[in-house]
Amino acid sequence: MIQTYRRIKLQRAEEGAEEGFTLIELLIVIVVLGILAAVVIFALGGITGKSAIAACQADGATVSTALSAFNAQNPGLAASVNSTSLTSTATTWGGPYIQSWPSNGTHYTYTMSGGVLQIAYGTIAAAPYLGPNSCANVS
Repeated sequence: MIQTYRRIKLQRAEEGAEEGFTLIELLIVIVVLGILAAVVIFALGGITGKSAIAACQADGATVSTALSAFNAQNPGLAASVNSTSLTSTATTWGGPYIQSWPSNGTHYTYTMSGGVLQIAYGTIAAAPYLGPNSCANVS
């Protein structure tokens, strides 16, 4: 193949043809670029899952902090706390403890009932919030 390539180059030079890229050379470059693009896309495929887990962990830490602040200012009311009491501006609760309730419906949602924080993942049933590690199942 190399001999054929050299013969073609020599023949073109003798004919006075301009130097340029042959169709084979262009196809090889396009194939190499396609392979590199496929490798990059494959390597970046898991980033969205990791970012969803990181967002879930950050939201869980934020809600946990807000819950701790609520419990510190309202001792004995932990059983009645819910998402509304943490986001409410009512002076009864001393809030708001969190600006808005976190939710990323495509990956996870947080719910709170009776002072228990729960997290639900996509199609997976709700489970108690056990800290940042409970976000490991984000789909």
